[in-house]
Amino acid sequence: MRIELASRGDKTTRGQDRPSRVLVHGVFAAAICLLVSGCRQDMHDQPKYRPLRPVEQIGSINDGRSARPLVEGTVARGELREDVEFYTGKKAGQPPQSSTAPQSQSPDQQTSGPPAGLQGFVTEFPMQITAADLDRGQQRFNIYCAVCHGPLGDGGGMIPKRGFRKPPSYHDDRLRNAPVGYFFDVITNGFGNMPDYSAQVEPGDRWRIIAFIRALQLSQRATLADVPSDKRGELNNKPETKQGEGHEGVK
Repeated sequence: MRIELASRGDKTTRGQDRPSRVLVHGVFAAAICLLVSGCRQDMHDQPKYRPLRPVEQIGSINDGRSARPLVEGTVARGELREDVEFYTGKKAGQPPQSSTAPQSQSPDQQTSGPPAGLQGFVTEFPMQITAADLDRGQQRFNIYCAVCHGPLGDGGGMIPKRGFRKPPSYHDDRLRNAPVGYFFDVITNGFGNMPDYSAQVEPGDRWRIIAFIRALQLSQRATLADVPSDKRGELNNKPETKQGEGHEGVK
């Protein structure tokens, strides 16, 4: 009797669960139908313009270009560059009189200003130069400049040694007297056989490289009087070479 009652109880429970199961199955089937209805090709095949691919017409424009040019006067974020001297090396509102290389001057012709034809370039750095900036300038110089200009800036780099045209020495009077803005302009736009490095070297690093060039120019004609008295005892010490630094690498 107990077994029969238990069996009847199980059948009653199963009968009560049947509507809930039907409901669950119905909801599940409806969800599948919704998902299947969203898997259509309409979005994949919708009209669209692929960049740099020609098109017949965009609205009233029919020049065949899918990529539209920038609106006149558009400035990208961070590219306003209002500081003309920092970003060009030229004095604001005063274009350089000549784009040619500075000419050497006789002692009677030399003045306190820049050489003739280069009055439009800035003569002072538009940013403060620190010891860290000089270190950074030396690093960038060794990467991009020393291969041609040499580690001392005398034009004795590896590229000229392999047969290419030798660049002028930074220690010639005409480049020693050239304003810093002239060096910036050459790095930015190139000159002669030298290509521009505007893409490889950002403006701040160009000024740091120029600061290191000025240090090289000073070092090759420096006297004992130019060395601080508390540093003169270190002149005979062998310089330390750190890994990854220097034109020739670690020795």
